[in-house]
Amino acid sequence: MALDEAVGAATADAKARQDLEGRLLAVLQSKASPIAKEYVCRKLAMIGSARSVPALAALLADKQLAHLACQALEAIPGTEAVQALRGSVPKLGGLAKVGVIQSLGMRRDAGSVPALTALLTDADAQIARAAAVALGEIGTLPAAQALQKFLPAAPEPAKGAVLDSLLAGAEALAAEGKKSDALAIYKTLAAADVPKHVKLAATRGMLLGAQMRNP
Repeated sequence: MALDEAVGAATADAKARQDLEGRLLAVLQSKASPIAKEYVCRKLAMIGSARSVPALAALLADKQLAHLACQALEAIPGTEAVQALRGSVPKLGGLAKVGVIQSLGMRRDAGSVPALTALLTDADAQIARAAAVALGEIGTLPAAQALQKFLPAAPEPAKGAVLDSLLAGAEALAAEGKKSDALAIYKTLAAADVPKHVKLAATRGMLLGAQMRNP
Protein backbone atom coordinates (compact mmCIF):
# COMPACT_ATOMS: atom_id res chain seq x y z
CA MET A 1 0.00 0.00 0.00
CA ALA A 2 2.84 2.37 0.81
CA LEU A 3 4.41 1.77 -2.59
CA ASP A 4 1.09 2.25 -4.34
CA GLU A 5 0.65 5.56 -2.54
CA ALA A 6 4.19 6.62 -3.45
CA VAL A 7 3.57 5.87 -7.13
CA GLY A 8 0.34 7.85 -7.04
CA ALA A 9 2.07 10.82 -5.44
CA ALA A 10 5.00 10.65 -7.84
CA THR A 11 2.83 11.15 -10.91
CA ALA A 12 2.51 14.84 -10.01
CA ASP A 13 6.10 15.37 -8.78
CA ALA A 14 8.89 15.03 -11.36
CA LYS A 15 11.71 14.65 -8.82
CA ALA A 16 9.82 12.12 -6.72
CA ARG A 17 9.01 10.25 -9.88
CA GLN A 18 12.67 10.04 -10.91
CA ASP A 19 13.74 8.92 -7.44
CA LEU A 20 11.05 6.26 -7.24
CA GLU A 21 11.80 5.03 -10.76
CA GLY A 22 15.44 4.54 -9.76
CA ARG A 23 14.46 2.55 -6.67
CA LEU A 24 12.07 0.37 -8.67
CA LEU A 25 14.75 -0.28 -11.28
CA ALA A 26 17.13 -1.37 -8.55
CA VAL A 27 14.60 -4.00 -7.50
CA LEU A 28 14.04 -5.07 -11.09
CA GLN A 29 17.76 -5.62 -11.63
CA SER A 30 18.29 -7.37 -8.30
CA LYS A 31 17.72 -10.96 -7.20
CA ALA A 32 14.24 -10.10 -5.98
CA SER A 33 11.49 -12.67 -6.44
CA PRO A 34 9.61 -12.89 -9.76
CA ILE A 35 6.47 -11.70 -7.95
CA ALA A 36 8.26 -8.57 -6.77
CA LYS A 37 9.53 -7.92 -10.28
CA GLU A 38 6.02 -8.37 -11.67
CA TYR A 39 4.85 -5.64 -9.29
CA VAL A 40 7.72 -3.38 -10.38
CA CYS A 41 6.86 -3.83 -14.05
CA ARG A 42 3.28 -2.79 -13.36
CA LYS A 43 4.43 0.36 -11.57
CA LEU A 44 6.99 1.25 -14.24
CA ALA A 45 4.14 1.14 -16.74
CA MET A 46 2.71 4.03 -14.74
CA ILE A 47 5.77 6.14 -14.00
CA GLY A 48 8.54 4.72 -16.18
CA SER A 49 10.59 6.81 -18.61
CA ALA A 50 13.28 6.15 -21.20
CA ARG A 51 15.53 5.35 -18.25
CA SER A 52 13.56 2.15 -17.62
CA VAL A 53 13.62 0.92 -21.21
CA PRO A 54 16.88 -1.12 -21.18
CA ALA A 55 15.95 -3.05 -18.02
CA LEU A 56 12.46 -3.80 -19.30
CA ALA A 57 13.71 -4.77 -22.76
CA ALA A 58 16.04 -7.29 -21.14
CA LEU A 59 12.97 -9.09 -19.75
CA LEU A 60 11.14 -9.56 -23.05
CA ALA A 61 12.53 -13.06 -23.40
CA ASP A 62 11.73 -13.98 -19.78
CA LYS A 63 8.82 -16.44 -19.79
CA GLN A 64 7.38 -15.16 -16.54
CA LEU A 65 8.00 -11.45 -16.90
CA ALA A 66 7.85 -10.87 -20.67
CA HIS A 67 4.13 -10.01 -20.72
CA LEU A 68 4.37 -7.34 -18.04
CA ALA A 69 7.65 -5.94 -19.39
CA CYS A 70 5.99 -5.64 -22.78
CA GLN A 71 2.99 -3.84 -21.29
CA ALA A 72 5.30 -1.41 -19.50
CA LEU A 73 7.22 -0.64 -22.70
CA GLU A 74 3.93 -0.16 -24.50
CA ALA A 75 2.88 2.42 -21.91
CA ILE A 76 6.14 4.36 -21.59
CA PRO A 77 6.09 7.40 -23.89
CA GLY A 78 8.89 8.25 -26.29
CA THR A 79 10.78 6.65 -29.14
CA GLU A 80 13.13 4.62 -26.92
CA ALA A 81 10.40 2.23 -25.82
CA VAL A 82 9.10 1.77 -29.37
CA GLN A 83 12.60 1.13 -30.69
CA ALA A 84 13.20 -1.47 -27.99
CA LEU A 85 9.99 -3.29 -28.90
CA ARG A 86 10.73 -3.10 -32.60
CA GLY A 87 14.29 -4.30 -32.14
CA SER A 88 13.19 -7.32 -30.12
CA VAL A 89 10.91 -8.75 -32.83
CA PRO A 90 13.56 -10.78 -34.69
CA LYS A 91 15.01 -12.09 -31.42
CA LEU A 92 11.81 -13.56 -29.98
CA GLY A 93 9.43 -16.39 -30.79
CA GLY A 94 6.08 -17.77 -29.70
CA LEU A 95 3.90 -15.84 -27.27
CA ALA A 96 6.69 -13.41 -26.39
CA LYS A 97 6.86 -12.34 -30.02
CA VAL A 98 3.08 -12.12 -30.26
CA GLY A 99 3.02 -9.81 -27.25
CA VAL A 100 5.59 -7.45 -28.74
CA ILE A 101 3.73 -7.39 -32.06
CA GLN A 102 0.52 -6.50 -30.25
CA SER A 103 2.27 -3.66 -28.42
CA LEU A 104 3.66 -2.27 -31.67
CA GLY A 105 0.13 -2.26 -33.04
CA MET A 106 -1.17 -0.45 -29.97
CA ARG A 107 1.61 2.12 -30.35
CA ARG A 108 0.69 2.50 -34.05
CA ASP A 109 4.35 2.27 -34.93
CA ALA A 110 4.59 3.00 -38.64
CA GLY A 111 8.27 2.08 -38.60
CA SER A 112 7.33 -1.54 -37.88
CA VAL A 113 5.30 -2.01 -41.06
CA PRO A 114 8.10 -3.74 -43.07
CA ALA A 115 8.88 -6.19 -40.26
CA LEU A 116 5.20 -6.92 -39.63
CA THR A 117 4.57 -7.40 -43.34
CA ALA A 118 7.26 -10.07 -43.43
CA LEU A 119 5.58 -11.84 -40.50
CA LEU A 120 2.28 -12.25 -42.38
CA THR A 121 3.74 -15.42 -43.86
CA ASP A 122 5.22 -16.72 -40.61
CA ALA A 123 4.80 -20.46 -40.06
CA ASP A 124 3.37 -19.76 -36.59
CA ALA A 125 -0.32 -18.91 -37.19
CA GLN A 126 -0.52 -16.88 -33.97
CA ILE A 127 2.35 -14.67 -35.08
CA ALA A 128 0.89 -14.23 -38.56
CA ARG A 129 -2.52 -13.25 -37.14
CA ALA A 130 -0.95 -10.86 -34.64
CA ALA A 131 1.00 -9.18 -37.45
CA ALA A 132 -2.19 -8.74 -39.49
CA VAL A 133 -4.04 -7.23 -36.54
CA ALA A 134 -1.15 -4.89 -35.73
CA LEU A 135 -1.01 -3.63 -39.32
CA GLY A 136 -4.71 -2.81 -39.10
CA GLU A 137 -4.18 -0.93 -35.86
CA ILE A 138 -1.26 1.04 -37.29
CA GLY A 139 -3.66 2.15 -40.00
CA THR A 140 -1.23 3.81 -42.42
CA LEU A 141 -1.47 3.50 -46.20
CA PRO A 142 1.65 1.27 -46.43
CA ALA A 143 0.16 -1.01 -43.76
CA ALA A 144 -3.13 -1.27 -45.65
CA GLN A 145 -1.32 -1.88 -48.94
CA ALA A 146 0.65 -4.71 -47.35
CA LEU A 147 -2.58 -6.34 -46.19
CA GLN A 148 -4.22 -5.88 -49.59
CA LYS A 149 -1.26 -7.48 -51.33
CA PHE A 150 -1.29 -10.42 -48.92
CA LEU A 151 -5.06 -11.01 -48.99
CA PRO A 152 -5.26 -13.27 -52.09
CA ALA A 153 -2.65 -15.64 -50.66
CA ALA A 154 -3.75 -15.45 -47.03
CA PRO A 155 -4.37 -18.91 -45.54
CA GLU A 156 -7.73 -19.50 -43.87
CA PRO A 157 -6.39 -19.25 -40.28
CA ALA A 158 -5.16 -15.72 -41.00
CA LYS A 159 -7.71 -14.53 -43.57
CA GLY A 160 -10.28 -13.32 -41.05
CA ALA A 161 -7.68 -11.21 -39.26
CA VAL A 162 -6.50 -9.75 -42.58
CA LEU A 163 -10.03 -8.78 -43.61
CA ASP A 164 -10.86 -7.23 -40.25
CA SER A 165 -7.57 -5.35 -40.30
CA LEU A 166 -8.24 -3.99 -43.78
CA LEU A 167 -11.55 -2.62 -42.54
CA ALA A 168 -9.84 -1.10 -39.51
CA GLY A 169 -7.14 0.39 -41.72
CA ALA A 170 -9.71 1.91 -44.06
CA GLU A 171 -11.52 3.47 -41.09
CA ALA A 172 -8.25 4.91 -39.79
CA LEU A 173 -7.40 6.38 -43.19
CA ALA A 174 -10.87 7.91 -43.52
CA ALA A 175 -10.60 9.42 -40.04
CA GLU A 176 -7.34 11.08 -41.09
CA GLY A 177 -8.99 12.61 -44.13
CA LYS A 178 -7.47 10.15 -46.62
CA LYS A 179 -10.86 9.28 -48.04
CA SER A 180 -9.72 8.24 -51.52
CA ASP A 181 -7.30 5.71 -50.03
CA ALA A 182 -10.00 4.39 -47.71
CA LEU A 183 -12.46 4.18 -50.60
CA ALA A 184 -10.01 2.11 -52.65
CA ILE A 185 -9.81 -0.44 -49.84
CA TYR A 186 -13.58 -0.56 -49.42
CA LYS A 187 -14.04 -1.08 -53.16
CA THR A 188 -11.53 -3.94 -53.16
CA LEU A 189 -13.34 -5.67 -50.30
CA ALA A 190 -16.80 -5.06 -51.72
CA ALA A 191 -15.79 -6.71 -54.99
CA ALA A 192 -13.85 -9.60 -53.44
CA ASP A 193 -15.02 -13.08 -52.50
CA VAL A 194 -15.29 -12.36 -48.78
CA PRO A 195 -17.78 -13.18 -46.01
CA LYS A 196 -21.07 -11.29 -46.09
CA HIS A 197 -20.35 -9.18 -43.01
CA VAL A 198 -17.10 -7.91 -44.56
CA LYS A 199 -18.85 -7.05 -47.84
CA LEU A 200 -21.59 -5.21 -45.94
CA ALA A 201 -19.05 -3.27 -43.86
CA ALA A 202 -17.13 -2.32 -47.02
CA THR A 203 -20.31 -1.19 -48.76
CA ARG A 204 -21.29 0.87 -45.74
CA GLY A 205 -17.84 2.47 -45.75
CA MET A 206 -18.23 3.37 -49.42
CA LEU A 207 -21.63 4.95 -48.79
CA LEU A 208 -20.39 6.93 -45.80
CA GLY A 209 -17.43 8.12 -47.81
CA ALA A 210 -19.70 9.32 -50.59
CA GLN A 211 -21.89 11.21 -48.11
CA MET A 212 -18.86 12.91 -46.58
CA ARG A 213 -17.68 14.06 -50.00
CA ASN A 214 -21.15 15.21 -51.03
CA PRO A 215 -23.04 16.40 -47.93
